[in-house]
Amino acid sequence: MNIKTLRKIGKRLKKEIFLHLEELRKAAPIGKGASGDITHPIDKKAEDIVIEEAEKLKIPLTVVSEECGVKEIRGGGIKLLLDPIDGSRNALSGIPLFSTSIAIVDGDTIGNTSLGYVINLISGDEFWAIKGGGSFLNGMPVKTQQDNTFRVLAYEARTPKVDIPVIMPLISMFSRARCFGSTALDLAFLAQGAISVFAVPSNSRSFDFAAGYLITKEAGGIITDINGKKIDEIETGVTRTTSLLASANEELHKKALEVLCNPKKS
Repeated sequence: MNIKTLRKIGKRLKKEIFLHLEELRKAAPIGKGASGDITHPIDKKAEDIVIEEAEKLKIPLTVVSEECGVKEIRGGGIKLLLDPIDGSRNALSGIPLFSTSIAIVDGDTIGNTSLGYVINLISGDEFWAIKGGGSFLNGMPVKTQQDNTFRVLAYEARTPKVDIPVIMPLISMFSRARCFGSTALDLAFLAQGAISVFAVPSNSRSFDFAAGYLITKEAGGIITDINGKKIDEIETGVTRTTSLLASANEELHKKALEVLCNPKKS
């Protein structure tokens, strides 16, 4: 499995999802996926495309996905963590910002992620990372913000009335804050230097952030949970396991943690 293969899958996703986007938006939900969230036809369509392409590779794979859960191909092997549509609510409501996230994991934990790939299904922008080989946007190397100025904060709030108060001290330190609705793209934007800090106070699932985790790290960023604990040993699966705090560099991460842990001093 390599980036060339993932980009081939991404090309098909971009073409077929865009071609059928209007009918997929209007179609009724089809039940609940393995993660417990409602499965919409657009989620199922994207998942089916990725699994179909994975089966063509004729190699042992274990797919871990939001909709189907765990699916072994040819007896199972290295893990393919998949979020078919990251930003489903955006896709369904007509907001043109959603993605597919694919991570290849050679082991049982997030730290074993060897390849990360995220495609913006509207713009076609492709972000990817190779462990030890850097991060890229459409084939060009990217780096995170290098100075320690709080410029743009991105966040996700699964339950706003609970989550936003937790990160409000951090939000108040920024002149701009954005909630894009796609964790994979949030992390990709941070990797390219567009975002200083990204926070998710509620627990996320491994396939939500595994690709973005590697893209962020390979671009020079730092990613932990919201209390500063490393997430490398988080096991891959379909359950929600960890909050997220990602920063462009160590100094920004330190400042963000200080604000979150000691809000009265900020």
